[in-house]
Amino acid sequence: MAVLPQRVPSLRPNLSHHHARISLLPTRVHCSATAPLKPRRPSSDPLILEPTLLNPVTSRPPVLNDHTLKSTWSHRAWLAGGCTTVLVSLAKSVVGVVDSHMWLEPVLSGLVGYVLADLGSGIYHWGIDNYGGAETPVFGGQIEAFQGHHKWPWTITRREFANNLHALARAVTFTVLPINLLCDDPVLLGFVGVCAGCIMFSQQFHAWAHTTKSRLPGVVVALQDGGVLVSRTQHSAHHRAPYNNNYCIVSGVWNEVLDGWRVFEAMEMVIFFKFGVRPRSWSDPNSDWTEEPADTTSFVS
Repeated sequence: MAVLPQRVPSLRPNLSHHHARISLLPTRVHCSATAPLKPRRPSSDPLILEPTLLNPVTSRPPVLNDHTLKSTWSHRAWLAGGCTTVLVSLAKSVVGVVDSHMWLEPVLSGLVGYVLADLGSGIYHWGIDNYGGAETPVFGGQIEAFQGHHKWPWTITRREFANNLHALARAVTFTVLPINLLCDDPVLLGFVGVCAGCIMFSQQFHAWAHTTKSRLPGVVVALQDGGVLVSRTQHSAHHRAPYNNNYCIVSGVWNEVLDGWRVFEAMEMVIFFKFGVRPRSWSDPNSDWTEEPADTTSFVS
């Protein structure tokens, strides 16, 4: 049997055929070149990051015979009005006690008024220390004054009596007068009289807390030592970093409670997460916040 030869098919592709087809396709070559970036020359000016203090203090330290520390007849009139309304409340409460022979409840209500006045002074002090500015409606003047007080706390001891109390006396007059006209309850009047009186005179208690004992009357020193009024030692902590404690300025009895439980810190967190507003106490103190010592050279006109 004869075996016929068979051609084995080549496994090599027909390169010439494929090359011919590929060569007919248009070909584009893209080249790109990137110039090397020149290194930036570092600035000769150092980068300084300073924390921004909300509503910085713009007031000036007082000078000799500064009229802003003097009492005016308007100040005296408002103080007289505030004292009158407080005394009327207390007098009506005493009359009610005599008529009703009920003395325990008015006395207890007066004690509650005294305790709550200290709490109220702390909440108010915390608010104007940390929020708002000179442009804030109604409270702007007091906010600016308290911020200036942080820078020059010794000025409060040089304010005249009516000048220091007239703003609170005005608020007490407008608040207590309607109560006196409409109410005869000795218990409520006892509470209102003591609470309003302590709030009105809280600025004087505050001033005494900045005054050395040698310059204070003996009775005031005794009340401070007995814890009835806020003491210089206790309040001095408020004027040291981190400036976020000891806000109460009547007796200071609430300071330990509020600071120990971090009540104001919790309120600040709520306000921040709710409204996005940061309190001033969160910022590192700068020259507008920190205290300047009393300098007699600044009292030059």
